[in-house]
Amino acid sequence: MKVVTLTTDFGWRDYYSGVIKGSILSEGIPVVFADITHDVENYNIIQASFILKNCYNSFPKGSIHLISVNNFYKQKPSFLAICHEGHYFIGPDNGIFSLMFEEELEQIYELDCGKNVEVMGLKDVFSRAIGHILRGRDFNKIGKPVQSVLERLSLRPVTGKDQIRGSVIHIDNYKNVVLNIDRNLFRRIGQKRDFELFFKRYDPIRKISKNYADVAAGEVLCLFNSAGLLEIAVNLDKAATLFGLEVDEAIQIDFIIPKID
Repeated sequence: MKVVTLTTDFGWRDYYSGVIKGSILSEGIPVVFADITHDVENYNIIQASFILKNCYNSFPKGSIHLISVNNFYKQKPSFLAICHEGHYFIGPDNGIFSLMFEEELEQIYELDCGKNVEVMGLKDVFSRAIGHILRGRDFNKIGKPVQSVLERLSLRPVTGKDQIRGSVIHIDNYKNVVLNIDRNLFRRIGQKRDFELFFKRYDPIRKISKNYADVAAGEVLCLFNSAGLLEIAVNLDKAATLFGLEVDEAIQIDFIIPKID
């Protein structure tokens, strides 16, 4: 049985996700729905891309990932079907896919939305595309082939020989602060040196923890999370709230130059 995941900014109290699921089920093919989240901040494609990017590979190959965030980003929006790394992705061409994938995408097709896609007609665009995949039809006939997706640039760390200047890209439900610095970059610049992580005017963090309980309750720490990204946290508390950290906030890591005796 095929898996269809949903990542949306619909919220949980309205009927919108129900309309989409019902329309997909009306294609007459059994599916397993997996709600990744409907709590994306309204229109926030950066948050949506971060969430889906870090979990889609946990699903079996052949899964279909529907993204419905900021669909009507312009008067005549475009919607895409993408096959990449054995997974299928369907969603608006509003820059979200360029945020998810740094590498070149394998197959990209623009879906037929008619002359003007309307709000209520969007469910039919999505369900037809998903039904096409579920029936095992040729993917190259799902729409018109296109060469690229709309580019949306994400903030990238600035590096020097002894420094990384990064930023906050996500704040999770526990108010942990996720940075745009991954383990490989930290190791490449750091070269196993001691470091100081500075944020705002607070005392720097000087150690990488393995888990949150490495420090006492209420103390600050940093660690690499399950996505391999550096994270600022407070054991049993809310780092973003305590330190007033928000998305796009700047941070800096200075690596200590060893003294020569």
